[in-house]
Amino acid sequence: MTVKSKGRLLKHFSLHRIANTELRVVSDVESGVIPFIEVEEEVIGKYARNPQWQQGIVTLFILKDLQPLLKHLSRAEALPPGGLAGLEPRPIVNVYDLKNPRACHVFINQKAMEKEGYWGDREAVKGLLAHEHAHPLAECETTRSSRKLRVDLSPSLRAEALKAGGIEARFEEAKGWQDRINGLLRVLVEKLCLYAPREIFANDVAIQSDFTASLFHLDKKEMLKAGEGVRSRRILERKLQEEVPSAASLLLTIGDMKGYLDLALETASFYRQGKRAEAKELEEMLFVKVMPHLEPGVAETYEGLRDGYLRFSTQASPQELAEFERSLLDILAEPLRKRGLEPRYKLRVIPG
Repeated sequence: MTVKSKGRLLKHFSLHRIANTELRVVSDVESGVIPFIEVEEEVIGKYARNPQWQQGIVTLFILKDLQPLLKHLSRAEALPPGGLAGLEPRPIVNVYDLKNPRACHVFINQKAMEKEGYWGDREAVKGLLAHEHAHPLAECETTRSSRKLRVDLSPSLRAEALKAGGIEARFEEAKGWQDRINGLLRVLVEKLCLYAPREIFANDVAIQSDFTASLFHLDKKEMLKAGEGVRSRRILERKLQEEVPSAASLLLTIGDMKGYLDLALETASFYRQGKRAEAKELEEMLFVKVMPHLEPGVAETYEGLRDGYLRFSTQASPQELAEFERSLLDILAEPLRKRGLEPRYKLRVIPG
């Protein structure tokens, strides 16, 4: 992969050797590069202890933002949940060729790292890098199967919900309202269902490779952020109650699910790898600081997803994984049905 940084001056380029891995570092940031290289060398070195998880060539880009990568990926077919818009705010991204997972390109986004409070936090950086490096190492039959699944969504608000919420009167047409919901649900389904095996298995590999403390540190930061996030949620709740009182609960439920259910991807791997103390501490933070402030049913949905993730196998065929994914989709659908939304879906296995 060649990523051009038009209009930017490179501030750093270096080559390093860690065990059998060649590390290439490219950066356009002014300062702070050396600590990232040190952490990256530590991460690569730990994975290199296992011959199965050694990598050949790693290119580490430390960039002011991800614009050079986004321009390169603008024509790509396979993008993460939310497409390019969902990729832009991510602190770290690993791009690799499925035909050659021993080589990868890791992109560090300075702007996002600073915003999220990771820049300068060595332990958090280690957790992020360990997780991203684990993605190609965690490739298996199930992750390959996950790339063959597609979900067609056709959710619809029940007639009584439309009328009770005054939605038809407040929007130019019901379709505009429906499109907003469809977009939110698509991101939710892709992240928590279709992409879930890849995230779970990456965490599994990182924990198995002695990065438990770093991931735990990172996840505790996320739990604290989640606790802070529910404070601003009250402003949104008041606004929705004023504008669409009968639909406020549905919108808040979708927002709560999108904003907080991905925490199940983190706790599940600690349970899967026998790290119950870490999982329990994270969940205590979640159920004390976050869940009491969310819409009813979101906590139960979190527990259902977490328990479902515990049953992920690395050897699932596309058909087997599709059946399992249907159970996850049903878990996501339950709280929405109670609020007047029929989240109809069709899960397909594409050939090839």
